[in-house]
Amino acid sequence: METGSNGAKSSTEVEVVAKAERRRFTAEYKLKVLREAEDCQRSGEIGALLRREGLYWSNLTHWRKQRESGELAGLRAKRRGLRHQERNPLAERVRELERDNARLKRRAERAEGLVELQKKVSEILGIELQKSAEKD
Repeated sequence: METGSNGAKSSTEVEVVAKAERRRFTAEYKLKVLREAEDCQRSGEIGALLRREGLYWSNLTHWRKQRESGELAGLRAKRRGLRHQERNPLAERVRELERDNARLKRRAERAEGLVELQKKVSEILGIELQKSAEKD
């Protein structure tokens, strides 16, 4: 550190402040605070409770809405990210059948193409093809 002309210390270093972390509240804590808020009878008691706990009025209103909507699970910490979904056994079977259907369609289109090719070759060579009984 250097001292200036007036005797005050000046710092050339920059103070690094730790990144603030979002507070997380357990379901038990939320319910406890809501019960305490409901027990407040006199004017200013809720404000004192909020100051003591370091909370905002919006915390109480949000937690009350969660409790009233029956979101008891909503009062527990929510896991973020993708949810694991149960596999539907029929969905796998449908995918398998769709794959088979597409494969058979491609095979039928190739067979039809070969029949058309045989017809054209027989016309060019003057060979009469054997006619099969067509069913409608």
